[in-house]
Amino acid sequence: MFKRLKFAIMMGVCVCGVTDAQRLVPEGDNPMKWGDTSRTGTPFSKDPHVVGFEGDYLMYYSIPPGSSPGEEGWAIGIARSKDLDNWSKIGEITPAPGCEYEKNGLCAPGAIVRNDTIHLFYQTYGNGPKDAICHAWSTDGINFTRNATNPVFHPTGDWNSGRAIDAEVVEYNGKYHMYFASRTPDHRVQILGVATAPLSSDFSRDCWTQACDSSILFPELEWEGECIEAPSAIVNNGVLYMAYAGAYNNCPQQIGLAYSLDGIRFHRLSVNPFLEVGAAGSWNSSESGHPHLFRDDADGKTYLFFQGNNTMGGNWVISKRRLIWE
Repeated sequence: MFKRLKFAIMMGVCVCGVTDAQRLVPEGDNPMKWGDTSRTGTPFSKDPHVVGFEGDYLMYYSIPPGSSPGEEGWAIGIARSKDLDNWSKIGEITPAPGCEYEKNGLCAPGAIVRNDTIHLFYQTYGNGPKDAICHAWSTDGINFTRNATNPVFHPTGDWNSGRAIDAEVVEYNGKYHMYFASRTPDHRVQILGVATAPLSSDFSRDCWTQACDSSILFPELEWEGECIEAPSAIVNNGVLYMAYAGAYNNCPQQIGLAYSLDGIRFHRLSVNPFLEVGAAGSWNSSESGHPHLFRDDADGKTYLFFQGNNTMGGNWVISKRRLIWE
């Protein structure tokens, strides 16, 4: 029923069947490891999301507070590339002056391109259970206009704490599906939920409908610890595949893979991580986390972008693996 998915890694190819155990055999490493040094002096970039736009690739990512004026909170960095390997920072999205819901920072971007416009979904930062999803749009990929109804979404019901972070929006089955991370009512365990909006949506608050009153994916496996977050979805042959981060940062966080035929009910493809933490001494020995699935419309190739470090969070860099559908 499902195509088989494998990783092409450097010189070798290791096969990970979708219906088999999803383990990454470390037969090499990708040379692309990029981090934004502009705020801290060391590479520190998290939560990557890539889109193709006007002949370039744009990557949106989270950057930490810096020491210069205007760098007091978390923000979103913007980098450009021609080849998905070499990146240059071209801008930042910082908290809007006088914007109460963003005053502590913003991060964890997710983007879609519709016609000639990039629609960016991001989370507020530092508000605990009150963190929520916001929306902005841009016609140049750098300068964004906030949605007047921000924040546009937070979950309701007694299955969650009211928090919504890590937004991922994908078109599936005639609707936009927004996947997000929340927490249990005691704010201890990170879990996933979903909301939907019509394809004609302008992504304002009134457009979103919570699709179910329960978590669509929550930690069950030992390696997932007390956290499933950072959902990233891609549609292939009518099946929606979701990469997700299991376990909190550096616990270690690793990447799992699940699938759905309706966008709501998900099934894991393995009890093992799809992309594991690196071996001792490697660049990602503390974590391989926060995945982003990206299909390049220019050539149809699929990639998994992710964050990693070997310093228990002292720095963060972004890398990628190519995915091949069989």
